[in-house]
Amino acid sequence: MKKISLCVLCLLSVCLAPLSAEPEEHPYMIEVQNPYTPKEPLVPNLVPQVDSTPLAEQQTQEITSTPNVQMPPAQFVPRLNLSLTPPTEPKELVTTLNVVIIITLLVLAPSLILVMTSFTRILIVFAFLRTALGTQQSPPTQILVSLSLVLTFFIMEPVVTKSYESGIKPYTENQISYDEAFVRAAKPFKEFMIQNTRQKDLALFFRIRNLDNPQTIDDVPLTVAIPAFMISELKTAFWIGFLLYLPFLVIDMVISSVLMAMGMMMLPPVMISLPFKILVFVLVDGFNLLTGNLVAGFK
Repeated sequence: MKKISLCVLCLLSVCLAPLSAEPEEHPYMIEVQNPYTPKEPLVPNLVPQVDSTPLAEQQTQEITSTPNVQMPPAQFVPRLNLSLTPPTEPKELVTTLNVVIIITLLVLAPSLILVMTSFTRILIVFAFLRTALGTQQSPPTQILVSLSLVLTFFIMEPVVTKSYESGIKPYTENQISYDEAFVRAAKPFKEFMIQNTRQKDLALFFRIRNLDNPQTIDDVPLTVAIPAFMISELKTAFWIGFLLYLPFLVIDMVISSVLMAMGMMMLPPVMISLPFKILVFVLVDGFNLLTGNLVAGFK
């Protein structure tokens, strides 16, 4: 047994000897490096180097290091006074009131176009025409309003020119005062309104205000001329609308009678009469006749 154990120990020592010994370098062995192994770190150090010097000391160092730099003078914000102070002179009050009146007129300019010009009559007549034809939204409302404005500017151009020449232009040239300029500028509009107003409507508002009968146009105040002119324009526009309805009403009655005679009582007469009304209006050149009579109707 001793001999067998000695033999086993010898074999183990022989087998383990190469493992414990250092490996010998082979003469033809080449060391291979990994090409994907970076020699430097791929991600740089993104953390900035923070200077531990206080901010006040840094500014002091910068100022002391540049002695030739001069600091700009301190800039002060202007003060805004929004307080309301009473006027010390009458001229200041008049100037303030003039600014208020001008702003008010600019705000009320669309209303003045409605009440002091021919816009009301023209727009109402065109609205009646569209209803009489039976077209729902053709022409559109925007087109009718635009056409009414264009015709209004065409009709009121002589009046506006006369108002500018007699009132506004002399005032801008410092030839007349503000009160006289207002009276002169308003007179052409007053004449236009009174010439196109019925005496009955004018007398109505004179009776309401208990005023004496006017002898001249200058005796008619604007507060009476404007409402009387609007009532007169509404009546004239409705009368023209009634006259527009008559021929189209006749066409509707004829088409309805023909359909009933043919036994087509379930077929709407409006659907059949609409093309005939449009055809008749186009054949007689309706827009030319209507526009010409509207413009000629104003004095």
